Amino acid sequence: MPYYTFDLVVGDEFRNQGTIILEDISVASDRADQLANELSQVKPELKARGCAVRVTDIDRHELYRTPLDPVPRWRRTG
Repeated sequence: MPYYTFDLVVGDEFRNQGTIILEDISVASDRADQLANELSQVKPELKARGCAVRVTDIDRHELYRTPLDPVPRWRRTG
């Protein structure tokens, strides 16, 4: 099973959130979505900054990225 690394993306900065062995990228992307949801609740100020969670493989190639705020500010009504 492969290793996946999770990073909090803040602008051009990548803050490591940990590495875990998972079955495949499908499971890793689900974990990234969960982490993004948790971070958006614990630190709501990160949503306004356009932060995201990304998943990379052992060679640091980005495989998946999910925003902390799934609805971009420009798409909101009202």
